[in-house]
Amino acid sequence: MDKRLFVAEEPCKRLDLFLSEQTEEFTRSRLKKLIEDGRVCVNGTPIRKAGAEIKKGNEVVVEIPDPVEYSVKSENIPLEIVYEDEDFAVVNKPQGMTVHIGNGTTGGTLVNALLYRLESLSGIGGVLRPGIVHRIDKDTTGLLVVAKNDKAHLSLAGQIAEKSCRRRYYALLEGNVKAETGRIETDIGRSPADRLKMAVLPTGRGKKAITDYEVIARFGAEYTLCKFTLQTGRTHQIRVHAKHLGHPVVGDPVYGYKKQKFELSGQLLHAFELELTHPTKGDRMTFHAPLSPVFSEVLQKLCKAYGVEVKL
Repeated sequence: MDKRLFVAEEPCKRLDLFLSEQTEEFTRSRLKKLIEDGRVCVNGTPIRKAGAEIKKGNEVVVEIPDPVEYSVKSENIPLEIVYEDEDFAVVNKPQGMTVHIGNGTTGGTLVNALLYRLESLSGIGGVLRPGIVHRIDKDTTGLLVVAKNDKAHLSLAGQIAEKSCRRRYYALLEGNVKAETGRIETDIGRSPADRLKMAVLPTGRGKKAITDYEVIARFGAEYTLCKFTLQTGRTHQIRVHAKHLGHPVVGDPVYGYKKQKFELSGQLLHAFELELTHPTKGDRMTFHAPLSPVFSEVLQKLCKAYGVEVKL
């Protein structure tokens, strides 16, 4: 176990912020986890609150636990890798695949597949989420970036936090969206009525969530194909915002309509574009993934039925 001592030369309102300013090695979320686990002491006293105030002259000791070998087994699962180099990989996740183990899922995840396909993954995500910089829902398809080392992980996670990593999605929505373009800006948090769901909450009760949208095609009064650009990355953000707009994502089993025209096993939501800066070279890179077969089939049927031509 590694111990590190930092002395506060100036006061700081938050312990996690103070530590993040002392080292570039760990993300704020990793530091928060160390604090909550009781691995941070201020003047010899364990502090478990990330928001604890730090005064000038405080001695802060951080215990860094030894690396733990991955407890997740590799599995030979088919996986489409769109791009790969020594720092990161971009994968096109299929529908029905959970990103990592948890909440009753013990295998068959993206992480299981990555451990089989890639020689290395970053350790910042912990033993259950090696390499995972961000997530998309189980039944959402499309692009996901995976870090192969900790330096790349910190860079990519920082880009997402600073909103310089652009993530764009296609979604088929129920009904006819009125405006051609728009921005949905709300607070999102756990639903008071159902803790398994997310919901739009009153200002100050959740985390700020911003989504931009643009109408791509309309299919009468029944459906609207939209492009969404995430400005923040809250859990279920597009799905919750689509519902808030009054036009939930087609096939969404949680936030959508119970009755649907198509026999779907999940929502028609696809992460088609990912734009980021290479963590080492600094080059701006853009990746694309075509619609999933299911999404493409539904879209083709609608185009034929309504005489609409869509070029994506």
